[in-house]
Amino acid sequence: MSSFPYSLIMKGLLFSALILIAIQTPLKAQEVQYTKPSWYFGAAVGANINFYQGTTQELNNDLTVPAAFRHGKGVGLYLAPLLEFHRPDTRFGFMLQVGYDSRRGKFDQIITPCNCPADLSVDLNYVTVEPSLRIAPFKSNFYIYGGPRFAFNVDKSFTYKQKANPAYPDQTPEPDVKGNLSNVYHNLISMQVGAGIDIPLSSQSHQTQFVLSPFVAYQPYFGQEPRSTETWTVATLRAGVALKFGRGHKIEAPAEVKAPVIAEVVVVDPEVDFTVVAPYNIPVDRKVHEIFPLRNYVFFNAESTEIPDRYVLLKKDEVRDFKEDQLEKFAPKNQSGRSKREMIVYYNVMNIIGDRMEKYPTATITLVGSSNTTPKEGRVMAENVKQYLVVVFDIDPARIKIEGRNKPKIPSEHVGGQLELDLLREGDRRVSIESSSPEMLMEFQSGPYAALRPVEINGVQEAPLDSYVVFNAEGGNQAFNSWSLEITDESGNVQAFGPYTQEKVSIPGKSILGTHPQGEYKVVMIGQTKSGKVVKKEKNVHMVLWTPPVNDQMMRFSILFEFNNSKAILIYEKYLTDVVTPKIPIGGTVIIHGHTDIIGNEDHNLKLSIDRANDVKAIIESALTKAGRSDVKFEVAGFGEDLTMAPFDNKFPEERFYNRTVIIDIMPQK
Repeated sequence: MSSFPYSLIMKGLLFSALILIAIQTPLKAQEVQYTKPSWYFGAAVGANINFYQGTTQELNNDLTVPAAFRHGKGVGLYLAPLLEFHRPDTRFGFMLQVGYDSRRGKFDQIITPCNCPADLSVDLNYVTVEPSLRIAPFKSNFYIYGGPRFAFNVDKSFTYKQKANPAYPDQTPEPDVKGNLSNVYHNLISMQVGAGIDIPLSSQSHQTQFVLSPFVAYQPYFGQEPRSTETWTVATLRAGVALKFGRGHKIEAPAEVKAPVIAEVVVVDPEVDFTVVAPYNIPVDRKVHEIFPLRNYVFFNAESTEIPDRYVLLKKDEVRDFKEDQLEKFAPKNQSGRSKREMIVYYNVMNIIGDRMEKYPTATITLVGSSNTTPKEGRVMAENVKQYLVVVFDIDPARIKIEGRNKPKIPSEHVGGQLELDLLREGDRRVSIESSSPEMLMEFQSGPYAALRPVEINGVQEAPLDSYVVFNAEGGNQAFNSWSLEITDESGNVQAFGPYTQEKVSIPGKSILGTHPQGEYKVVMIGQTKSGKVVKKEKNVHMVLWTPPVNDQMMRFSILFEFNNSKAILIYEKYLTDVVTPKIPIGGTVIIHGHTDIIGNEDHNLKLSIDRANDVKAIIESALTKAGRSDVKFEVAGFGEDLTMAPFDNKFPEERFYNRTVIIDIMPQK
């Protein structure tokens, strides 16, 4: 079987696929449609490209060759029936393949002490069981997979050939020695990762549907030492194709269809309840006093130790005009964040530190550079930040210590993590600003890991949290692949929003009304069902744009979290109790919104943001109860990584760090 002609198998599978297509092509278009199958059965065939490393010399108890073989390679057959499960248009599924797996190959020729060339070829063959998790990251035909490999040895033969010394051509060569390798493991446990793409061979007008899936997989040498002696290991690159088939479920269609179904068909779907909540008064301008947290990090670009040009770097003669509560004139060159005012604060972080060190001559800091490569490079990054503070702000160099590290003390990349590592590593390439000086730190904080004192900003809030029109497609997660909105005003002008995959969507009222003080709007929800149908639902909504009086003022606080946890709330508990809660007016409303960055699973991030928001609410409620108050209303929501609601973009690591936040708006009673 190890000498089976692989090319013939490949050609046979392709030929079978073409026959299936040819059989289906002349059939008339069917009125009946079927869903894509969830279960697939079939067979996979491929070539194992095997790479040998290490040494082998004692082939069995009867034969130890004169010199050790060290490297080799070869091609073996892989042939296995398969079982696969994944629901259409979902990310996760399961695969199982059980079959014949050849690790045959030939070692590189060696020269024995008698100057005789020697060759060694081996036939290592296994029955393999390979269960895998299947992931389609884009809910498309492309997928990746990975899982363990359980192998059971069925063949361990070898052939050893020692030729004559070329200097003595008349010498009789040694006869070939054939036998079985000794000390071969009967069972192996290893792993594999791979990728493939499904190419449909059948349309959805057929209940039985065929799919051709080219694939490639890599099985590293971990766990693939074939013998319990010596150091021989095998790594394998597998390339092949799988032919699969499954049966779909019938999609009921109208009894009479006189024309093809048009994409824009109005179908009433009773399983989806569409509602629109538009506040009668939608404030678009409100004075806000914001306590904005200050991340004590300066992020660096990959393979560069220079301070990125998106940070605001002052000239020496500009220092006297710098004030941390009036930063508008010191805007960064490359403004990328949605919330420009807040990102101006962050991109002035080094200037804010320099200004505070000027005001407090006894304050000291430590700059810890983390490069993700070497501590030496991290120290160079920290030295560049120090030089800026010393040269531009005339800070005594003795007040600034520097340190170089590979990874930061609070890393984003965790041991064992495998997903979105590039984004996490971008966040770990930074200089952290640490201080034990109380003048530099947030209230109730102490020690080198404490948060820096926040920046206080007075301004006008352009999009308050209570100015959003809420569209709710209840049941849409089950019924729709996605849905979108068309909003038409009295003049017939149409605005399009979406597509969306979540059930609840919020859009700023100003985005709909523009400069119009009020208006009547027709809102059409258009949903694309998983069976391909289009559902439309309409609502008529009256919206009013109202600008509050100038003395209407609110306060906003924000607290930040480290990646993928809510334990940072312990740092802020006393701050929320003793600073934030006393500022809530009698009869006021507290709006608490949780957010995350885009790293990680969407559902997990949604739950994480809600948990963070509810933790904040619980602490404030507890403080109000202890003060004997029950007059405050709460509005709590978590938006996860929702890009339409995120405070910032996610292009740069600093934006992702600031999106790991809970925002607290304190509204007066009126």
